[in-house]
Amino acid sequence: MAMTAASVFGSGGCLELLTSSKAMRGKLWTRLAPFISKRHASTSQTSLSSSSSSCSVINPWLFVGLGNPGEKYQCTRHNVGFDMIDMFAQSQGISLTRHPFKALFGEGMVEGVPVLLAKPQTYMNLSGESVGPLAAYYKLPLNRILVAFDDMDLPCGVLRLQPKGGYGRHNGSVDFIIMCFNELIRVKSLIYHFRKNREFGRLRIGIGRPPGQMDPKAFVLQKFNKTGRERIDSAIEEGVEILKLVVTKGLTEAARSSNVDQKYKHLTTHDMQL
Repeated sequence: MAMTAASVFGSGGCLELLTSSKAMRGKLWTRLAPFISKRHASTSQTSLSSSSSSCSVINPWLFVGLGNPGEKYQCTRHNVGFDMIDMFAQSQGISLTRHPFKALFGEGMVEGVPVLLAKPQTYMNLSGESVGPLAAYYKLPLNRILVAFDDMDLPCGVLRLQPKGGYGRHNGSVDFIIMCFNELIRVKSLIYHFRKNREFGRLRIGIGRPPGQMDPKAFVLQKFNKTGRERIDSAIEEGVEILKLVVTKGLTEAARSSNVDQKYKHLTTHDMQL
């Protein structure tokens, strides 16, 4: 049985939130009704057909972009997750509006599959306060959740799709420690609100490392220079295609094909002053 966000999030404050949102649940059912299909065992045996009929609902995908709200953070390195969701929403004609779960939220159909988009407005280090209740409300399996965020361990403009948390075997290198730190400061709130469960997908968006001894916190809050912005814009366009591939092929298959293409991109340009 697939683990759902509701099961790992718990029933404390979330239960009260769900109880107070009955009207929203009714609206969700109305919107998803067209995607419910009946399967009949046999058209020639109506009695058997009627007893064996069942309903199945297509699970939506939830794509989340991380960033900080407010005009002063727009177009900064830390907000490329927001940029990814904005571009995907635009490409699919999905509008993002305010939502009770502390997020800009939108929903639409991609290749016949319902897709939910969210940009938490809680600041990145509190994003779980938005995404946790949102995922629990829609009763989504964690493997139907994908989070896009900036990654200093990847060269600027390079993407990496990761089906779930964890790094497998490693040698304890400095690069590995940096990679762990990058994830910790960006998605630790999500992991906490999923009761330390990491079984959700990630789309890492490379922004490069800060030059010299520059404070990483200052680096991520700066805007890109012209070259860096061009690479990020190009990467975001590629990311839109990757997200569509996730919808149609699933996380594992999308990662298998897209990560090969991304692996050697900008191989010789791991300069961080972009």
